[in-house]
Amino acid sequence: MIKNYCLIVLLAVISFTASAQTADAILGSWANPSGEDHILIYKKGNKFYGKLDWIKYPNDETGKPKTDKNNPDESLRSRPELGLELLKDFTYDGDSVYEDGTIYDPKNGKTYSCKMTIDGNKLKIRGYIGISLFGRSEVWTRVK
Repeated sequence: MIKNYCLIVLLAVISFTASAQTADAILGSWANPSGEDHILIYKKGNKFYGKLDWIKYPNDETGKPKTDKNNPDESLRSRPELGLELLKDFTYDGDSVYEDGTIYDPKNGKTYSCKMTIDGNKLKIRGYIGISLFGRSEVWTRVK
């Protein structure tokens, strides 16, 4: 009886650990398709976030650091692009899928619903409005 109980507890712990490792597979730095930006994906609590942590061309034409100049909120337009949180509030839904989050596009200042699917060193990003049928996809590559 005790052996069976110990076996059940051991299997539950192993299962929980494997699940946590799978969810955390997304953590780390990812390059956008052009390779000009790297986004660091990290975890806060049970949710996943991503911030711009490397830019190939960090300065504008005047030599000053690029800012969030297209943000619809004027008070945020002076904040630097480097360090900008682009991915917010993602939850891991199993099967390498992260949903219920948003992605911010600093090029147009808009925020979209987003779904991410990880496949090895590739991360499929799907930003959309309303339903995922109406949106745009990109594939990011893990930075080594």
